[in-house]
Amino acid sequence: QVHLVESGGGSVQAGGSMTLSCGVSGYSGHWPSMAWFRRAPRKGREGVAAIDRAGRTTYADSVKGRFAISQDIAKNTVYLRMNSLDPEDSAMYYCAAGPYYSAGPRLGDNWYDSWGQGTQVTASS
Repeated sequence: QVHLVESGGGSVQAGGSMTLSCGVSGYSGHWPSMAWFRRAPRKGREGVAAIDRAGRTTYADSVKGRFAISQDIAKNTVYLRMNSLDPEDSAMYYCAAGPYYSAGPRLGDNWYDSWGQGTQVTASS
C-alpha cells in the first residue's frame, strides 16, 4: 500500500499562489501514476491534475494554465503549483496514487487506489 502525506496548504488572498507537496512512500516496483484531487463543501470530488512516470500530464479545464503538477522521483515527492487562486479553488486537496496506464494519466478517482489525508486550501477575496 502506497502511503501519501500532503503538506503546504493554508490561506491566501485571491490572485495569490501556493505550492502543495505530497510525500510518497511504500510503493514497490515502478513509480506510480500520481494525481491531485479536491473536494469543496457540498461538492463532489474533482480530479485537478495527474502525472505518470513518463512525465505526461493532464489537467481539469478549470485549472488549465493556472496549476502545474510536477514530480521529483528521487525525492519521492509530487507537487502542485497553484497560481492565480480564486475563491472557487478553496477545497480540501488530496494526493492519490495508482497504476500506470499506457494511454496516459487519468483524472477519474476510480483510477487511483491510495489516498492521502488531505490539506486545506483557502483563497479569500
